[in-house]
Amino acid sequence: MSTEARQQRDRLATELRDEPPESFGRLRPEQLAELADALERQRESRAAGLNEAAEDALKLVPALARGPVRRILFR
Repeated sequence: MSTEARQQRDRLATELRDEPPESFGRLRPEQLAELADALERQRESRAAGLNEAAEDALKLVPALARGPVRRILFR
């Protein structure tokens, strides 16, 4: 396995938070990079959606309590 392939496989393992299946070893480095990029974009999108939902939920809290509630929930 080339150094570039190993780096991309490690990057993919980081995104998966686990070792990729052995069959991923047959992928070219650029394919591994593309998969890691897609996973990273999806994770960022999901995190942004969760943050937006949390902010929307805070609108249900009375205005005077929003600051303290935000600090408690999002330390």
